[in-house]
Formats: sequence, structure tokens, C-alpha cells
Amino acid sequence: MAEVTIKVLDRGPYMVSGPARLLDGEGNAFSTEGTIYLCRCGRSQKKPFCDGGHQGHFDDCSRAQGVL
Repeated sequence: MAEVTIKVLDRGPYMVSGPARLLDGEGNAFSTEGTIYLCRCGRSQKKPFCDGGHQGHFDDCSRAQGVL
């Protein structure tokens, strides 16, 4: 089975690669295919997906601090 990878992009969304299922709060599946980008700034008009609304308004570059 393929592995799901979630990457925190600098000043941008979460990039989700692999066979992930994205569900809403009631358990309904969103239509997704291939790599998806999830909003993490709150500015997207297409939540939970990123629409680029963060450009110039979001300045986070998260870095891992060690193994969990």
C-alpha cells in the first residue's frame, strides 16, 4: 500500500500526497484526486482547499523539532 505524506509548505498550505481520504465533520468524503493542498492560513475561499489566498499574508515556516 502506498504511503500518505503531508508536507508543511513554507508560507503556504499543507501538501497531501498519496491515497488519502478527506472527510468533513459529518464523515462525508470530499472529491479528491492525486496531490491536494489544504489551507492552513484561513484566507481560502475554497476551504478546506488552498486557493492561494495566503500570498503575502502568511509568514509561517514551520520546522520539525525532533522525532515524536
